[in-house]
This record gives sequence, C-alpha cells and structure tokens, in this order.
Amino acid sequence: MEVKTSLLDNMIGVGDMVLLEPLNEDSFLENLRNRFDHNEIYTYIGSVVISVNPYRSLPIYTPDKVEEYRNRNFYELSPHIYALADEAYRSLRDQDKDQCILITGESGAGKTEASKLVMSYVAAVCGKGQEVNKVKEQLLQSNPVLEAFGNAKTVRNDNSSRFGKYMDIEFDFKGDPLGGVISNYLLEKSRVVKQPRGERNFHVFYQLLSGASDDTLKKLKLDRDFSKYNYLSLDSAVVNGLDDATNFRTVRNAMQIVGFMEAEVQSVLELVAAVLKLGNIEFKPESRCNGTDESRIKDKNDLKEMCELLGVEQSVLERAFSYRTVEAKMEKVSTTLNVAQAYYARDALAKNLYSRLFSWLVTRINESIKAQTKTRHKVMGVLDIYGFEIFEDNSFEQFIINYCNEKLQQIFIELTLREEQEEYVREGIEWTNIEYFNNAIICDLIENNQNGILAMLDEECLRPGTVTDETFLDKLNTICAEHQHFESRLSKNSKFLNDHSLPHNCFRIQHYAGKVLYRAEGFVDKNNDLLYRDLSQAMYKATHSLIKQLFPEGNPAKVNLKRPPTAGFQFKASVGTLMKNLQTKNPNYIRCVKPNDKKASHIFTESLVRHQVRYLGLMENVRVRRAGYAFRQIYEPCLERYKMLCKRTWPHWRGPAREGVEVLMADLPVPAEEFSFGRSKIFIRNPRTLFFLEERRRQCLQDLATLIQKIYRGWKCRSQFLLLKKSQIVVAAWYRRYAQQKKYQRIKSATTVVQSYTRGWQARKLLRELKYQKRCEEAVTTISAYWHGTQVRREYRKFFRANAGKKIYDFIIQRIMQKYFLGLKSTVPSMSPIDENWPARPYLFLDGVHTELRRMFHLWRCKKYRSQFTEEKKAVYEEKLEASEIFKDKKALYPSSVSQPFKGDYLEISKNPKYQKLNSAVDEKVLLADVVNKINRANGKGTARIFLLTKKSVVLADQKTGQVKASVPLPDLTSVSVSTQSDGFFALRLKEGSASAVKGDFLFSSEHLIEIITKLHRFGATAADREQLNVDISDEFLVQFKQDKVCVKFVQGAPKNGNSVSCKRKNNRLLEVSVPTTA
Repeated sequence: MEVKTSLLDNMIGVGDMVLLEPLNEDSFLENLRNRFDHNEIYTYIGSVVISVNPYRSLPIYTPDKVEEYRNRNFYELSPHIYALADEAYRSLRDQDKDQCILITGESGAGKTEASKLVMSYVAAVCGKGQEVNKVKEQLLQSNPVLEAFGNAKTVRNDNSSRFGKYMDIEFDFKGDPLGGVISNYLLEKSRVVKQPRGERNFHVFYQLLSGASDDTLKKLKLDRDFSKYNYLSLDSAVVNGLDDATNFRTVRNAMQIVGFMEAEVQSVLELVAAVLKLGNIEFKPESRCNGTDESRIKDKNDLKEMCELLGVEQSVLERAFSYRTVEAKMEKVSTTLNVAQAYYARDALAKNLYSRLFSWLVTRINESIKAQTKTRHKVMGVLDIYGFEIFEDNSFEQFIINYCNEKLQQIFIELTLREEQEEYVREGIEWTNIEYFNNAIICDLIENNQNGILAMLDEECLRPGTVTDETFLDKLNTICAEHQHFESRLSKNSKFLNDHSLPHNCFRIQHYAGKVLYRAEGFVDKNNDLLYRDLSQAMYKATHSLIKQLFPEGNPAKVNLKRPPTAGFQFKASVGTLMKNLQTKNPNYIRCVKPNDKKASHIFTESLVRHQVRYLGLMENVRVRRAGYAFRQIYEPCLERYKMLCKRTWPHWRGPAREGVEVLMADLPVPAEEFSFGRSKIFIRNPRTLFFLEERRRQCLQDLATLIQKIYRGWKCRSQFLLLKKSQIVVAAWYRRYAQQKKYQRIKSATTVVQSYTRGWQARKLLRELKYQKRCEEAVTTISAYWHGTQVRREYRKFFRANAGKKIYDFIIQRIMQKYFLGLKSTVPSMSPIDENWPARPYLFLDGVHTELRRMFHLWRCKKYRSQFTEEKKAVYEEKLEASEIFKDKKALYPSSVSQPFKGDYLEISKNPKYQKLNSAVDEKVLLADVVNKINRANGKGTARIFLLTKKSVVLADQKTGQVKASVPLPDLTSVSVSTQSDGFFALRLKEGSASAVKGDFLFSSEHLIEIITKLHRFGATAADREQLNVDISDEFLVQFKQDKVCVKFVQGAPKNGNSVSCKRKNNRLLEVSVPTTA
C-alpha cells in the first residue's frame, strides 16, 4: 500500500507562507530564517516558489530526488524547485497548456542556477532516445556558451548574468523536446570598456587568456598576462572558486556539442582578441595649421595586429579613428576627431563589436537548437532576467533593468489575480475583489509614448542643436514635476529644494521595490548608442567572414541616412513582445532571494532579506492568496488525510469523496464560514482552521499509534507464548528420545561386556587346551629328532674324517659370499661419479672386501664416464682441473668461475667481419679472444684492448679499429701476478732485456681472469719449452713500468661511483686497487 505524504508532514516552520499565522513581515522573515538554518531553502507562497541562495552545494539535486518529485502532486512533498518544474511539465504534456517559468530576484540571488535546475529536471524526466538526447544535450550546453560571453563577476555575484535570457523549449505531443529558441535582452555592453571597482569584464576574456593553448594565443597575437590589456580590470582578475582555464575547455566542448564548426569557433575567438587589442589603442593630440587639434595613434603595433586579425586595411581604420564623415542629403562633410572623440569612437566600436558578436552567437545557437518539424509545438518558456538593481551609482542600464522588473511585477500581479479568479469561478466559489498596489502608474511614467521618460529621452536624442544630459534632466523636471513617483531637486516641486540627498544632476523614481536615485550623466550617449558611419564602413571592408555579417549598415551600396533606433526604444519594444508572449502562457514563478552580501553560507542578513521581500512584493503576494481562502485541497487527498477525525469516515468511506469531506467537516467543531465546498476542492479560509485539523489529526495519530502498539504487543506476546509452548513440546519430545537412547545404550553396553567376558573365558580355555596339545606334539618331535640323530651318528661316525668341521665352515662362508655378491648386484648405486651411496656391509668379516669393491666400482664408473668425453670436452675439463690446482683456496674469485664454462673465443673473431683485418694479422690459431682493460699507471684508469692468446704469443689490439698495439711472445713471459681478492686484475711480468719489455710490464683487468691465467699457465710452458709459468698470488706485488717499479696494492673498501672495483694512483710508486668487501 502506498503511503500518502503531504507538505504538512515533518514541516520545519511553515512550508507555505499562505498558512503563516500570524502574518506580518517579522513572522515572514523569521519563518524564512528558520527554514534557511535547517537547509530548507525553498518555501511556497501558494504555487510560487521562494528560493534562498545557500551559497554552497546541498545534496537535494540528486537523481533520486528527481525520481522522488516525478509525477507527484505539487503539495505532496516538501517545497522544492523540482515540484514546480514537474507541475509545469505535466501541465504542458497532459493538459496541452503552454507554460512559462519566471525567475526573478536581484543579482546574486541564484536566478541562473535556478534556470539550470529547471532545465536539467525537464531533461531528466522527459523521453529518451538518440535524437531526443541530442536535443536535450544541445539545450543544456547552450548555457555554458552564453554564460561565458554574457556573464561577469560583480560585487554581488561571481557569475552575474549581464543580459536577460528567455528560452522557449519546444515539445512534441509526447512531451519530448524538439528544440528551442533563445531571446536575449540588453547586454550590458558598457562593461566591455569599463568595469566598476571590484568587478570583472565578461568571463570569456579571462577564460581565453587562461585556458587557450600557447599555439592558439600565438595565432591570436595575445599574451597570458592580464595586465597588458586596458579593458581588463586587475583588482578582481582572479576569482576564488572560478577556474577560467577549465571553464574555457568546457565552453569549447559546449560549442562543439551545440553545432559550431571549428572555423566559426576560431572566428569568434579572433573577434574576442580584436576587442582586447582595440582597448590598447591610445591616441595623442596633434595640432593642425588652422589651430584645431586632431587625434593620432601613439603606437600602431596593436592597431596593426588587430587589423591582421580582422582582415582590415590599417590605413582605413586609422583614418576612421581620426575623421568623421557626416552625410546630409547630397552633401558630405568630413571633420577631424579630437582625442576625447577618438577614445569615444574606439570604445563605441568595441561595445558594438562585442554586443553584435553576442547577438550573432544567440542567433547561431538558435539555428542549431530550433525544432526541425513544422507542426504545432507545445512550449515551455524559461525567463532568467536581471533582478531589480539599486546601486550607489545608478545609470541608464539600471533604469532599463528596473523598468523591465516593473513590467514583470505588473504581469505577475495580473496573472496571479487572474489565476485566483479563474480557480474561484472554476470551483463555483464567490469571487471578492482584492485590494493591491497597481504599479501601472510607474510603468506609465517610464513608457508613456508622449510624456514617458523613455519617450522624452528619445525626443531629446533626436532634436537638432546641442543635446546634453542636463537638457534631458531639465525636460524631465518640466514635464514630470507633478508626478507622485518622480522626484528631482531641480523640479518645480519645491518640497525637494532642501533635500540634500538629491544631487542636482540626478532624479529619483519611487519604484514598487523602493526609491532609486539615477544619475542623469550618460543617459543621452547610452541611449544614442552611436557608432560613426566611417567605422561601420571600415568594418564592412574587412576580409574576415564574420565581420561583414555584423556590420551590414557599412555597405556603401545600402547607405541609410535615417538615424538608427535608440537603445531605449529597442528595449521597450523587446519588453512589449516579451509581455505579450508571457500573457499567452500559464505562469510559474520562482522568486530568488539573496541571504547576505558576503556570498557566504549560513549567514542570514535580516535587513537585506527584508528589503528583497518588500521589492519582490512577497507579502503582497501572500495577502492576495489569503484574501479569499488561504488553503485549498482536492477532496480525495483531504479525505485520505483527515478521515480518522470522524467515526463515520474511519477507516473506510464507501461513497464519493466530497460527501465524505462534508460528513467529516460537519462532525468537527469548525464554523461553517471557515470553509467552502467547490466542485473538486475544499477551500479553508483561515490557516488556524487548517492547523486545528492538523492538531486533531496528530492527536488521533497518537491514539491510533497507541492502539496499534497495544494490539501489536498483544500479538507479539501471544506469538512468543505459542512459540515457547511449541518449543517446549519439541524439547520434551527430543529429551525423552535422548533419555531412551541413553538407557538402551547402557543396556547394550552391559550386555556386550558380559558377552565379551564370556567369550574371553571360552577363548582362554580353548587356548590352554591347544597350547598343551602343541607342547605334546613338539615334545614328541624333539624326542624323535634326538633319537634319529643319535641313530645316524652312531651309524655314520665311522665315515667322517677329522677335518670335516673346516669343510663345513668353508661351505658356509662360500654360501655367505655368494649371497653377498648376488645382493650387491641388485643394490649397486648409479653410474654417476659424484654419487657417494654404497650399500652397507652385511657381515663384519667382509669389511676389507666391501671397501675394496667400493673403490674398484668408483674407478670403473669414472673410466666409463671419461670414455664418453670428446677431445674438446676433455681439454676443457683439464683446463678446469688445472685452474683448480692454481686458484683453489687461493683466489676469492675462483668459486664463482667454477660453474662458468671456458669459452675461449668470446669475440668470435673468425666470424665477425669487424675483426677480419685483425684475424688475418694473426697467423696461429686463436686460443682466447676477449676484451680487457689495460690499466694506465698515470691515473689508474683502464683502456679497452682486445686480448688474443695463441700458442706462441699474446697480442693486444685496439677495440675500435682492430689495429695491433703489441705482440708479446710467450717465451718472454716470466710470471703472472694476481691478488687473493675477488677482482679481475692481473700483471704480465716480462723477461728483462727482451724486446717486449721495452715499455715494461702489463697490468690488465678482465672478467675472465681465471680462464686467461689458466690458458697462459697451460700453453706458456709449451711455447717456451720450460716448466710451468709461475703464478704469483699476493695482495701486493711490483710491476715494472719502463724504468720505474710500481707497487700494486689491493685493499678492501666500499665501491665508489657505482663501480665494484676501482684503481687509483696514490703516488708515483703506488697504485691502490679498492675491492668491495665480500659478505
């Protein structure tokens, strides 16, 4: 059974402000604070959602939350933005009603994040499929692109939208998204050229410089250093929590998903770079002959690079910054620009270039995400537009933004009242007029076509003569002086003459959200939004593909002498179109509130929130909803929730739900004027009545819980008793079974013991009888044998000689030997010479024979083993044997060489073509070829040499060239000296007076020392026709180098520089070889 929930369950504070009691501003704020402190950031005012920015991530936007709010009644769960998004989506899908979601609030209140959450929820709950998923992804990925180009860091918000955005998402009849259309309103393009203190330019400039690759920046002629660009403020260039490099990669990826071609992306980046370069162009005055000043560019390098990016001729753009051409009918007049005018022209070009690029981006995104089918679509609009702004210095931008918010407030009141009235009519409830503040008078003050402020501003901009902000303010003072919502110190109304909070160049408008002081300075210029025709024409001449599209008025063939529409006129028309669009849709409201100015979590500034509650009109909204009936609910969930309050409706009501609610309310002590019955809902006038119902319901639930607990405890105790009773029966049965088994086992055991004793007695009795019988038989046999022996000896005594005992002994010995040899045949060990096993001797007198046989068998199997050797293998073993005789127990290196076979020719000198020349230079057969290190007496370092040993001589050759360096006949060798350590050093001692001994003895180091010395020892005596070559093994020996004798000393020590053995010259008479200590 599904458990029905409600907004009223587990409520922190009051989830719906309509139910707040008592209703005043303080209780309203206290309820918001209470819910905010408990991480409940959403609160309802009827169907309106109040969203308080938590300035941190909360775990309330997970996929599980999406599923929790999917297809649920609006008031069924705790307040959430997902509930509003689901209500709007289901109304669009099921009732075929176009929807719009209006998100309002001041900068930093979380409007952009709220719009993202709405779009992500709709994307999550609508249909699936490859094409649908592609459309959803494109709609969602349009946000990062527009945020990069249209958002900036302000003092109130690190990601403030500096433009208004309205997106129409189009759905088919199934509720699957088909595409969308984005409209943008009033980009704050003045931010391109100047930012207030503590704020940044648009994100894309910082993202490009931080995240683009070095190659990309080089193509765009940019540098990563922000300080090199005049248009970028430095005091807030880096923002905590914003990773510009990562965001740049996100934007590039989003542009690719939306459908931008790579060439288009590159063109956009080139225009962004051109805006940065444009800000670095500076001017200097230059006097002309007629006494006037004209401007000249100081450093043309930035101008040159900008022209290269845009494909504009440098001379054309340079002239456009110095001269202005005015056309009137058939006449053209060219005037020079002074430095101030040149800077104005530069900034105007930068602002227009960036704003037109932004408009092109919106148009390009619309081309990608628009619906492809021509059939009628269902539409859901999402409006994310700047909130009401009151700064210390308010200018034309704030005036336009606040005008838009006045229009939104007007339509909010109208649509809310209309929705209330329509519901009352639909339910058959009598409608009562509601008193509220109508801000139409403020909208009329601004937008009236004759006496409105925008109309007067346009009139002032278009009239001939000198036009300044002062003349515009004078006009306002003249026409609007008597208006109750307009204030100015210079107006004809004398009550403001002594108001020192009103400067002379300012005027004040009392908006619905409060009074705002506007500085008139800049109104005329910003409304004109004038770009000199020379600059437009220069841009149109560019070879850059995108620039021509952005400046179509620069086409000389289509020169239009008409003055372009003003910024205020364009914005007023856009707002009018937006209002008409919103009037045709069912509205859903999200009111965003900023809890503090520090952008910090867990801080709730009451004064700031109170101000927002006032200018958002939230209290007025609550009063409108409570003017008639504060609470309404459909009969079915109402009966389901409160049916336990009446015995006639509890636990089940069999009739229609309305009749059940009527019976329920009649049974309760509630005055009849406190509620009314509609066609499908019950309307409750006062929140106290609802809270009375909730309190009664809570008491009933407690009573029901007590009853349920009582019944449950009784059932549980009886169940436990029955279980214990059943368990006792089972235990008793098992115990009785166990007792009978133990009794049976005892009887069985006793019987077995008696039987065993009986059988034992019988067996022992039988054994005694058998033993007695056997003894009798043995006695008879023994007596018989002795008797027969006596008879035989008596009969044959005469035939035996005196030496019969010796023969018997010899026979017995012969039989023992025969048995011994036959046994030895079957137990003889293996043929391996190293197998030391031999069977044990069976008799002590065979000890000598046993030892001799073992020796003979070992010699025989060694002979058999040697007979298998080839001559080469035999020679190798002979060399190994000779090495053992020379080095065993004398040289520490010897044990490691035993397992290594003596290869001889390690260089394969006869096969290697590298040593073909060296091979031909040696006549005899090479017995050993290896690379050794010849030790230099000067520094102890080694030089690689090829060491060749033949039967007659030792040959040394260069390793790289193969050139013979020395050849020593073997007869000239007297001895070889080596150490006892594990090193590879050896010295060849030469016969004094021989031709080879001119340069002295040789000191070498080799990895195959054992093999080299063994072969020298083996073949040296043969070649010299003498005894074996002497091998001197000592840790200290003398070596003759030319005329000097040097002592070579071997010491143990740690290895140095990664080498295991190192040789170092100590002085002219000593070479010290350091050998690592062996473990």
